Amino acid sequence: MHDDLIGKAETWLAEDPDQETRDELAKLIAAGDTEELAARFAGTLQFGTAGLRGELGAGPMRMNRSVVIRAAAGLAAYLKENGTPHGGDDAGLVVIGYDARHKSADFARDTAAVMTGAGLRAAVLPRPLPTPVLAFAIRHLGAVAGVEVTASHNPPRDNGYKVYLGDGSQIVPPADAGIAAGIDAIASLHDVPRPESGWEVLDDSVLDAYLARTDAVLSAGSPRTARTVYTAMHGVGRDVLLAAFARAGFPEPVLVAEQADPDPDFPTVAFPNPEEPGAMDLAFARARATGPDLVIANDPDADRCAVAVEDGGDWRMLRGDEVGALLAAHLVRRGVTGTFAESIVSSSLLGRIAAKAGLAYEETLTGFKWIARVDGLRYGYEEALGYCVDPEGVRDKDGITAALLITELASALKEEGRTLLDLLDDLAVEHGLHATDQLSVRVQDLSLIADAMRRLRERPPTELAGLPVTRAEDLTRGTDTLPPTDGLRYTLDGARVIVRPSGTEPKLKCYLEVVVPVADRTGLPAARARATELLAAVKRDLSAAAGI
Repeated sequence: MHDDLIGKAETWLAEDPDQETRDELAKLIAAGDTEELAARFAGTLQFGTAGLRGELGAGPMRMNRSVVIRAAAGLAAYLKENGTPHGGDDAGLVVIGYDARHKSADFARDTAAVMTGAGLRAAVLPRPLPTPVLAFAIRHLGAVAGVEVTASHNPPRDNGYKVYLGDGSQIVPPADAGIAAGIDAIASLHDVPRPESGWEVLDDSVLDAYLARTDAVLSAGSPRTARTVYTAMHGVGRDVLLAAFARAGFPEPVLVAEQADPDPDFPTVAFPNPEEPGAMDLAFARARATGPDLVIANDPDADRCAVAVEDGGDWRMLRGDEVGALLAAHLVRRGVTGTFAESIVSSSLLGRIAAKAGLAYEETLTGFKWIARVDGLRYGYEEALGYCVDPEGVRDKDGITAALLITELASALKEEGRTLLDLLDDLAVEHGLHATDQLSVRVQDLSLIADAMRRLRERPPTELAGLPVTRAEDLTRGTDTLPPTDGLRYTLDGARVIVRPSGTEPKLKCYLEVVVPVADRTGLPAARARATELLAAVKRDLSAAAGI
């Protein structure tokens, strides 16, 4: 076993093109660190519909240049096997974007080299830019595929690899399996041609086209008066968001200076995710000092948008479901047509808003790879701070255009002497108070997640918080409207619970929603108290049932 492990590591070392990870692996081999080597060679990072994501380091279970080169070669083989619009000298175009994380630029360059070596054309965005710019560029340039090197809001030690096809949406089955098969077919990195040149580095014209497209998000002549505090969370959103806000005529956002510049170490936050405790503390401090109308945050690759408001004398984050409902109400008020869509883990309030407005509505599996594919999509959102407000421009979540739209809404309400919280109150009175929460458990040992899912499948709860479970669904079997997925859904009398493993992090996620009727605005305080009580009880009982 020891000799076999060392042999695998030495074979990997002989092919590794990166001196940094070569040195790292050589030290582990020399030290005979079989525990660490076993962790790195226990298998391979699996390429799925989330692409690849993992910790940086040497070996097949880490993100590194060797793994990325194989992924790029697998994608190239899939594209060639499944056809591109052109052949010969005018091969299909693959456009590549990247964020400011460690190794992102290297991974982007390796991808371009592999595509070029495979006889495809490759074009790389000019510098680290938001993920939605890459998603836009795919369709704008007529590409057959796109790659974004990013780990979004993961910890600084991680990186990732997202793949889009020519429709501008992230891959879904069976494309993931086809790409994975192409990866598995690679015997050696020495078999993957990687020329030193031959690809294009794009200029700013694609970014200019993206910014021009943001005009479509806003209503002509709408109020543009809301003042904002903005944090880029050490990511790549600042310059693009500032340019978009200037173009729209909004007041220039006040920056959270400590988090404004791209920094792959994310020094001011434990996790660079606006939803994580403490991540918004600096933004709230800036807001207390400057008194804006709202606070806006992007995650590091700027595909998500967080919003905070002043509430009861201090600042608080709005839940993704609250922002999702606000944007939907704003679009309905503007008279939009088309389909509203959300993933099953998001609040059922969107369906009620759509029904009242006479608009089509669809639920999808988790992820914008599904939301973006809804026929006739006009607006889609997911509770994890993701909003697609311009599907003709970007068929993915976009934290820049979402920020523009929520600031337009805040401006319109400001002209009426009202706030985002006032509109949330209106929605609660009209549709019932929809309160959501999440029970999220991060683990070191992934078997704990499997154990919890097995426990719930074998002994599903019959009631939670005193509310009877009226329907229990194992989503691995699929439903009339959803393909199979690893998840459980419980419908209760006045509540809903969904349990699923995270697709991108070592977490078990439980999504909770309760709906409390509200007769009028005077009943809101009691309804909120009841909702808080119910959510706490559901969380407690579900945790006990899952053994987490």
